[in-house]
Amino acid sequence: MDISTVLGLLLGIIFIMGGIYKSGQLDSYIDIPSIVIVLGGTIASTLASFPLKNFLNTSKVFKKAFLHKETSPDQVIGEIINLANIARKEGLLALEEYAEELHDEFLHKGIMLIVDGTDPELVRNILETELIFLEERHTDGQSIFETMGAYAPAFGMIGTLIGLINMLKHLDDPKTIGPNMSIALVTTFYGSILANVVFLPLARKLKIRSKSEVLVKELIVEGLLSIQAGENPRIIEEKLKTFIPPEMRKNYRDQLEREGI
Repeated sequence: MDISTVLGLLLGIIFIMGGIYKSGQLDSYIDIPSIVIVLGGTIASTLASFPLKNFLNTSKVFKKAFLHKETSPDQVIGEIINLANIARKEGLLALEEYAEELHDEFLHKGIMLIVDGTDPELVRNILETELIFLEERHTDGQSIFETMGAYAPAFGMIGTLIGLINMLKHLDDPKTIGPNMSIALVTTFYGSILANVVFLPLARKLKIRSKSEVLVKELIVEGLLSIQAGENPRIIEEKLKTFIPPEMRKNYRDQLEREGI
């Protein structure tokens, strides 16, 4: 569970409801027709904007924003250095046995390619092609929430226009102007809340997750190619350290040696 995503959404809702409670009545902001216009219109337009298959995957993408086990670049570098030490002591073929215990399919595929003696350039092309399509799949998920974030305020304005039209029909009754104007503005409120508290933050979170995952896989590609080239584990370590911020760097090889790996 991603605490920051849950906490961010909860705090956003709490602060908004707290502000409403201090300055007015919560029930004044509840209007079912307005919810139907904003949420229903946003979903309908998003459905019209994307293939059905992509749209039906929205629930999976939504779940990924909350439930995601992130792999640390720090952990991956340690794994690569461990592989480099094994390859140096026992040869590349020894990596096949190690690969069978891995749960990371991308790393497993890369190891099997170099164990099979695949040309280094072809190994790079295969893994980088997979990376490109991974980024595209991530972009599809992000764009759905970005699109919903763009449509929600627009439908809020449409709801407001509908409310204003209804209000103008009853201008002869001054008592109805205030309530009708209030309902008209509530739809704009809903649109802004959905866009800025839910859809756009989730799209941004998915984009950050995607960058993190791509970085990890780029580390794997560079590390495996260096192992295949027979580079010294210490050189590989220094090369991979350049991918991450200085504060995350440590002496991975010495640590592995201390642990007896």
